[in-house]
Amino acid sequence: MPVRRPARTALAVAAVALLSGTAAACGDTGELRGAGPTPTAVSPAKLWPDLRPASSPAYPYDVATRATVRGVVVPGDDIRAVDPVDVVEAELKAHPDDYGSKGAFHGTVDRMKECRPGGDRARCPLLKPYYRDLTGDGRADLTLGFRLYPTNQTAVRVYTVERHRLVQVLADNDAIIGVELAGRALIERSPADISGYEYRTTWLWDPGQRAMVFSRDEYLHVGDGRHGKTPSPSPSPAQSP
Repeated sequence: MPVRRPARTALAVAAVALLSGTAAACGDTGELRGAGPTPTAVSPAKLWPDLRPASSPAYPYDVATRATVRGVVVPGDDIRAVDPVDVVEAELKAHPDDYGSKGAFHGTVDRMKECRPGGDRARCPLLKPYYRDLTGDGRADLTLGFRLYPTNQTAVRVYTVERHRLVQVLADNDAIIGVELAGRALIERSPADISGYEYRTTWLWDPGQRAMVFSRDEYLHVGDGRHGKTPSPSPSPAQSP
């Protein structure tokens, strides 16, 4: 995937230039001054106009995931009444190729037993659940995360309730630095292959597909090679922007 320079870099440079110009103007007599010659506008140049357009994407990318969760009841259509452990265990059972003895994430199955009462919570792969309205229907949705052992990946899942059923509307696995909820957007931060940079992927609700869809992928400079820590979002009730 080609690296794309984020637009915020250009905006930051423009902001610095604007502030510098304002500072230079302080203390003058207020008279009009010439700004110098105006550069000639140059229209965009279209490269390789005869190039045959591609008929299919170079890399497959799942922009939306939607599936009804089997075997999990939603009492009173209240997603807060659903046990997150039951939700994760339902996924483990539904995908034996991933979580079976020969699956890439087989270590998660044994550790999920520690999430039950009396288990060792330090070994439980399930992370703290969060509740926020991400679909815009005025009701809280469920955001879950759990570690995918023995890899260093983390599963990020979002669930909503439709017609008395629990529906998964986002499923993504990645090496995660942090996850943020901003309004109705879910943002994942992942390490990049260059020191001092990270990937940020944004997912948004799409009413047409009835799922959280891939919206933006940014490649950002974060400093001196050390990934910054972002505080975990606190649990919040259903809310509208």
